[in-house]
Amino acid sequence: MSRPVILAIDQGTTNTKALLVAADGSVLQSRSRAMRVHYPQPGWAEQSASDIWEAVAALIAELVAAAPGIPIAGLAISNQRETIVLWDARTGRPLAPAAIWQCGRSASRCAALRTAGLEHEIVARSGLSIDPLFPAAKIALLLDAVPGARERAARGEIRCGTIDSWLLWNLTGGGVHATDHSNASRTQLFNLDTLDWDAELARIFDVPMAILPKIVPSDGTFGTIAPDVTALPGGVPVQALLGDSHAALYAHGISEPGRVKATIGTGSSLMAATPGRVRSSRGLSSTIAWSRRDGSVQHALEGNISVSGHAVAFATSLLGLADGAALTALAQQVPDSGGVTFIPALAGLGAPHWQAGARGTISGMTLATRPAHVARATIEAVALQIGDVLDAIAADLDHSIAALSIDGGAARNDLLAQMLADLTGRTILRPTIAEASAMGVAMLAAAASGIEMRAGDPVATRFDPAMPTHDRNRIKRNWRHAVAGAIAQATG
Repeated sequence: MSRPVILAIDQGTTNTKALLVAADGSVLQSRSRAMRVHYPQPGWAEQSASDIWEAVAALIAELVAAAPGIPIAGLAISNQRETIVLWDARTGRPLAPAAIWQCGRSASRCAALRTAGLEHEIVARSGLSIDPLFPAAKIALLLDAVPGARERAARGEIRCGTIDSWLLWNLTGGGVHATDHSNASRTQLFNLDTLDWDAELARIFDVPMAILPKIVPSDGTFGTIAPDVTALPGGVPVQALLGDSHAALYAHGISEPGRVKATIGTGSSLMAATPGRVRSSRGLSSTIAWSRRDGSVQHALEGNISVSGHAVAFATSLLGLADGAALTALAQQVPDSGGVTFIPALAGLGAPHWQAGARGTISGMTLATRPAHVARATIEAVALQIGDVLDAIAADLDHSIAALSIDGGAARNDLLAQMLADLTGRTILRPTIAEASAMGVAMLAAAASGIEMRAGDPVATRFDPAMPTHDRNRIKRNWRHAVAGAIAQATG
């Protein structure tokens, strides 16, 4: 008889993936589906919550059909964070499209809270700066936009949650409304000191606490799959929930200071484990990496970048290229960007700047500028944004960081990895981890199921700095000047 495996779901912004992971860390089967993002008006970004659930259910069916007879010990979910869904508790239908993490619809509400002098209180409680990235302000807007939603919420007829909660609700046939500490810590309604929902934050953001899910340890008891809901038999336990960046940190095996990982996808998340809460003075977020059913909690320091891999996709379309590989090939036709600097503030600037009103700019062009220079400046921009956050983490922790571990779809790009090394002056390590977010949550679920699992081959591809210091300093000077210009435009 086959040994039990973990079915891991990684629900991301641009792709939803499902993997069957064996105890030795090998991926027995995997499937994926592309996801669509809608931009109904400038600054808004949303997805169909129904499409997200249907994609997950379809991928589960494909895996079950591809591996008949393999016993599944449990299901695990990693998910895009800060994306929020409101749904009807009776019908299970979404009340509106999911407002995703990139959505800036709450910018004016966030600005009003900042003007009212509430940022210090909000950061003190939640660890998060006021920014449209975080869901709290968007929840209130969604409640106000749906006719009768607040009255229905008061009657207990509405549920609210991040994507993990939405999927869990559907998987359990509406039986469980829960989330874990990692996802809760990204809502700006969670208190990092009490490790629970915060009534004062809920009051500030005008969110009724009754619609929020129960918070459970990341490897806690999340219920079982309901019969006839998916291709899985009823009774399979849901063994772990983790935000995708937290799950990647777990897969890298990072649980002590001095090591940092960057997940480079649509956006980027740099995260460092900390022994307790760290209060940043440089625009970073304090967060919960994961929690365990034994009561232990792993804290972390994080910097979020709104547009990373998405910048590559944007420039690819702008230049009329077929795909990101074509953009990379074009960038390699020139030795440098020719003085061109691209600030990919296409959804504002995230950490460490936090300027939601900033807009993307391309500067430094001359008559000698060619598309290849713009392509190279785009990839440089991804690396330079990561470098800004990495420097902020090192300063907040007062700890030197010699190397950065990377994962995510964009991390497979060798040119980007080398640029990261060159522009940060640090060694870049790219471990051989297939789908780090899915693997991390699978490892956590396996441990909860009594299965000892490893992430796979620990050997990493290494990229060392090769750029002369004066060239690095020149590029970084141009970058800082361009960032300052984008911020000045947004605040002027």
